[in-house]
Amino acid sequence: MGRFLIIGGLVLLALGLLWPLISKLGLGRLPGDVVWQRGNTRVYFPIMTSLVISVVLSVCLYLFSRWRG
Repeated sequence: MGRFLIIGGLVLLALGLLWPLISKLGLGRLPGDVVWQRGNTRVYFPIMTSLVISVVLSVCLYLFSRWRG
């Protein structure tokens, strides 16, 4: 469990450092992401971005589990 938490933390750190590059690819502004704006308030619901990230992570974890046996 400890190894999993360390790897998860390193992955989150890498994503945080790579976020400027990722945002240039358009991730976070996909069609299907909802932005509600009124006055000085902006509410952002990244629905499609969450689905894309979920599918990519699911495929990666599936391939990793098949590789490990």
